Formats: sequence, C-alpha cells, structure tokens
Amino acid sequence: MRLSYSYSQILKVAFPLMLGTFIQSIVMITDAAFLSRYSTLSFDASGNAGLIYVTLFMGLTGLGDASQIIMARRIGQGQPKAVNAVFQSAMLVIFCFAIVFFLMIQTSVGDMLMGYSKNKALAQEQIDFLSVRSYGFFMGVLMLSLNSFFMATGKTWVIMVSTAIFAFSNIILDYLLIFGFWKVPPMGVEGAALASVISEGITATVLLFLLYKSKEKLMYGIFSKFQITIRSLQRLFKVGMPLVIQGFFALATWTVFFTWIEQMSTYDLTVSQNIRAIYFLAFVPIFGFGATTKTYVAQYMDIKDRTVIPKIVRRIQFLIMIFLLLIFHGALLYPAQMIAIINPDPTYIEDSAYILRMVFGSILFFGLSTPYFQTINGSGNTRVTLAIEIICMVLYISYAYLTIKVWNWNIAAVWTVEYLYFISLGLFSILYLYIFNWRKKEY
Repeated sequence: MRLSYSYSQILKVAFPLMLGTFIQSIVMITDAAFLSRYSTLSFDASGNAGLIYVTLFMGLTGLGDASQIIMARRIGQGQPKAVNAVFQSAMLVIFCFAIVFFLMIQTSVGDMLMGYSKNKALAQEQIDFLSVRSYGFFMGVLMLSLNSFFMATGKTWVIMVSTAIFAFSNIILDYLLIFGFWKVPPMGVEGAALASVISEGITATVLLFLLYKSKEKLMYGIFSKFQITIRSLQRLFKVGMPLVIQGFFALATWTVFFTWIEQMSTYDLTVSQNIRAIYFLAFVPIFGFGATTKTYVAQYMDIKDRTVIPKIVRRIQFLIMIFLLLIFHGALLYPAQMIAIINPDPTYIEDSAYILRMVFGSILFFGLSTPYFQTINGSGNTRVTLAIEIICMVLYISYAYLTIKVWNWNIAAVWTVEYLYFISLGLFSILYLYIFNWRKKEY
C-alpha cells in the first residue's frame, strides 16, 4: 500500500529520520567537543580519520540505499513476497564489502597516511583511530540492512528509536573512554572509536529485536526462508553499484579537501574541523527528507498521474527550507556561540564563525537541490546520479586544487567551493529531469 503524500504524512515519514540524523549530529558534536578538550591533535585526527572511515562506509550505505529503493518499488507494485530476497541479498553483499574495507584499513591505510601527511603525529593518531573504528563495518551490515527495510516500509520511527539508543550509549562511552574512569586509563582518540563501535553493536541488536517483534516481518516474509537469488543480486548490483561509487567518491573528495587543508597549516585544519562538526546539523532535514524522497518516488513510479511526483518534490522542498531555518539559523545569527560548543579555544572562534556564516547560503542551495537529485535515485536511474556526482566532484576538486595549491587563497575563500558543488548538483539534476524520460526505468 502506497504512502499518502499529504504534508502531514510526508512529515510523519521524514520526522523520525530527521530526529535520527539530529541525534547523530549531537553525537558528532559531543564527540568533537570531548576530543577538542582532550587535545587539539586528537580533535583534528578524529576529524580527518573519520572522513576516511565514512568514505568507505558510504560504499556500504550505497548498497543499503539500493535495497531501500528496490524494496519500496516492490511494495508499490504490490509484490510483498519479493522483499525478502532483496533484504537477504543486501545483507550478503554488504557483508562482503565490509570484509574488504576492514582489511583495506588494517593493511594499507596506515602507510598511505604516513606517506602523504605533513604532520606525522597527526597521522599516527589517525591510524590509532581507524584501527579500532574499522570494526564498525561489521556492525553496519545489520544496521544498514534493517534501516533500509524499515525505511522502505515507511516505518521510520524504528530508526529514530535505534538512533536514540546509539546516541545515549555513545555519548556516555565517549566520555568514559576518552577521559578514562575508575581503573580504565584515558584512551583519547582510540576511546572515541571504541565507543562508536560498541554503540553500533548495541544499536544493531535493538534493530534486530524490533524486526522480530514487528508485523512487517510476517507481512513481507523476512527470514521466512533462504531467498538469495541471482536475479535479486543482479538487481541490487545494477541499482547499487552506481550508489556505492557515488557515495565513495563524494566523501573521498571531501577527504582530499581536508588533506590539502592540513597541508596548508594545522590552524586551518582545526578551523575547518570546527565547521565540519557544525555542518552536520544542516544535514538533519536534508538527509531526512532526502531518504523520504527516495521512498516516495520509488512507490509512485508506476502511477499514471504524472503530476504526483513533482507535487511531492515541491512539498518536500518547502518542508526542508522550514526545518533548515529552524535548525541551522544559528550559523547565520550566532555562529561564534555555535563554534564555542565544539571548540572553546578563542584562537579559532573568529575565523570559524566567519566561515560558518558565509557557507549558510550554500546549505540552502543544497536543501533545494536534494529532492531533485534523490528523485533520480528513487526512480532507479542511479547511473545518472553517479554521472552527475562525478561532474560535480570534478568541479569541486579542481576548484579546491586551484584555490589551495595554485592561488594560495586564505581558508575562508577556499570554503566558497561549497557553493559551486551544491548549485551544480541542483542544476544538473533539474536538467536531467526536464529533458529525459526518467520514468521508464525498470528494476
């Protein structure tokens, strides 16, 4: 049964996802705040190493997104018994990728970091973080598979509950493991990584419990029988591989960006890490409504009324703008106070606040662009979004290279690259949707 596309129903689907993202943002802010007070080196290291981890994890996320799109499409087509094959296939493929990424970090990333990092102490801290954090890939197998299933069915409150449990456990463990407690010595950056892995394990267990207690488990026959098929794997790879590549390179671009900033100076890196930590508050409505867009588009792809999806997109854009102004207005009105929460050192606050206020407009462009981009993903045309992402990434990395390596601009001017990326993403998505017949996609 398709979801209603009234404002209240869209918000009902998106709100738990937003709240989940908000809780994750609070976790990231708390993590950054603890580490900045522990040591600036650990703060910078966790930021850069975290980008490397998330870059690889986005590969797993791409497969999860693909399974969400396909499961939602099957539900929209009235084929509930086909969902189990997609779900099980996703778990298998995500697990295989998790093994590859884990071994990659454990065997080769350390030498790479030592090779290109200007600050060797910073590089070693990053290695320490990643050696522990990489175990989180295996927690992601269950988390991503189950999240995708619940999002495809529109049961997003489950994501909210599991994320709240993750946040609660992570914040407590963060504090205890970073600074030490009782007979446990301070672990610094390794403590932050370990806290995340343990919290993910707790969250995966909770999600599995909620699945077994849900009526959807019976409705869609989840785990009712072994149902991994060649056909379901082929469909998952067809839709998912462009998303894997897209997610990987999108974050890889940001990782390169921060690496180049580290080579400018540790001061510029700390300022930029302050911005990055606050940035994720803006992603609360953008990611929440982005995932909602994919579910709605996938469910309504086969409807004859061609005006429905554009109407859904406009409504989602409106809601994104409302929530962006509600959640992220501090970046424009009181940026210094927001930065001080992350890093109270007055050395970095003025420049960090200036950049945060400057990039506020780019976030608005991102909010308007996301529903168009995710409409293409939800329609199953993931190769198109990959092509758009690649074009935007080339523009982004070229601009960053010129401003950092060639023209030697200051850190504030370098951050104007965000406008180029988000505007390009929106323009190319709109052009595709208006020029090409994207509704014919079968998967």
